[in-house]
Amino acid sequence: MKLLVLGGTAWLGGAVAAHAIGRGADVVCVARGTSGSVPDGARLVVADRDDPSALDGVRHERWDAVVDVARQPGHVRNAVAALEPAAERFVLVSTANVYADQRTLGQDEDSPLLAPLESDLMASMEEYGRAKVACEHAVRAAFGDDRSLLARAGLIGGPGDGSGRSGYWPWRAAHPSDPDGRVLVPDALDRLTALIDVRDLAAWLVDAAERGTAGVFDAVGQALPLGEHLETARAVAGGRTTAVPAAEPWLAEHGVEEWAGPRSLPLWLRDPDWSGMNARTGDRARAAGLVNRPLAETLTDVLAWEEQREHPHGAGLTDAEERELLAALG
Repeated sequence: MKLLVLGGTAWLGGAVAAHAIGRGADVVCVARGTSGSVPDGARLVVADRDDPSALDGVRHERWDAVVDVARQPGHVRNAVAALEPAAERFVLVSTANVYADQRTLGQDEDSPLLAPLESDLMASMEEYGRAKVACEHAVRAAFGDDRSLLARAGLIGGPGDGSGRSGYWPWRAAHPSDPDGRVLVPDALDRLTALIDVRDLAAWLVDAAERGTAGVFDAVGQALPLGEHLETARAVAGGRTTAVPAAEPWLAEHGVEEWAGPRSLPLWLRDPDWSGMNARTGDRARAAGLVNRPLAETLTDVLAWEEQREHPHGAGLTDAEERELLAALG
């Protein structure tokens, strides 16, 4: 297979390129080259996709498939216009944020979408879902339903997760800030989480591109209660900590953020309007070959990666913040 990866120097794009090379594919990556290097065996074409002529260096070659991880509609519109004559199929990594209803549990790919973003560039991450809807529309309009695959990814985690969302809990369990091993957690352990390992997503994208799989798929992890996720994180870290639950209103009053970012408890979703985001079935993708490895394997591997990082990074509480909150909780 001759594969063109639009990206390939950052996290998911690099995993896609590496997996494809491991499968014997001829891989070319188009990127600015500022986020890192391409995997060994890939060829890098340096280009800035803000430039309308960015793909001139690859548009005259023939490609079995293109994989694009872009979020800016203008980048995708330019890509499909340039590459439709040259590529057999187009794989877009989209997002579960495209759905209009994030509250209802157990939805699938037929759920209503947000309105597409009309402009070529997002003004902020608040427009992320609408921007990805616009990207999807561009791909389907150019390649049709039979030559396109839209992979609506859920939360991606695993080694290399610079956001800290998948790595914070196993790292905190391995490095408690409290001398007695107490770890602050939200008193919302029945809320659902769903984490797809970046390596599983990359493998499925490459396999689907090679097989010519077409359609729309929710590429998500298995839905698990937050409590089970945290217990798995504790177990892979050696099981030496004790969870100390804090009520959600108390956490909010003390400035603890949900989901991600500084001073947060990652993966916790307090807002009921987002309760269904981690409860999508993913049945269609699994029927099309997506395989989710056990959560314990993902968290074990991301913990090993986290041990090489400076902390805090991306998401979570600093040691001082957690100790202060535990003291205030009593």
